[in-house]
Formats: sequence, structure tokens, C-alpha cells
Amino acid sequence: MTAAARVTITYCTQCNWLLRAGWMAQELLNTFGTDLAEVALIPGTGGVFRIGVGDTLVWDRKRDGGFPDIVTLKKLIRDAAVPGRDLGHADRTRDH
Repeated sequence: MTAAARVTITYCTQCNWLLRAGWMAQELLNTFGTDLAEVALIPGTGGVFRIGVGDTLVWDRKRDGGFPDIVTLKKLIRDAAVPGRDLGHADRTRDH
């Protein structure tokens, strides 16, 4: 079994993205609980909004075009930190 992953959310303080970063951290902790070692909020500047799992960058606002929706973010975190974990409704298709 691998060690629980550390998730980092680096957000721009100049853009006032702390609330967005905090909400995303709360959602991740609520979903993954102790499967994550921690979710760290890291203040930055210059329009930065990056989310990483360990040394892997899973989302970058500039590279990926904006902010992830929460379902997309949970899938990215799951795939990087807890592969194979069922995300319930988030894993179901909308074809019904």
C-alpha cells in the first residue's frame, strides 16, 4: 500500500482566489478523507492556480484553461492519488 498523498492548491492572493481554493480543499477532504495525507493551501501571485498531487501537477489554470469543475478535479485527484477508488455518482455517465 502506498502512503497517502499530499495535495497542494496554489492560488493567487492578488486575484482573491482563497475562497475558491478553500472550497476545493474542503470538497477533496470531504470526498477522500484519510486517503489523503493533507490538502495544503499555498498563497501565490500573478494569476496562479495550480493543483498538485505529490510532485505531479494535475491542474494549471493557464495550461488547462481556467478552473476545473469539482467532478473533474475529484477524478484527477483520484487517478493520481487513489487509483481505482469509486467516486459514486461522479463516475456514472449522464446517458440515462
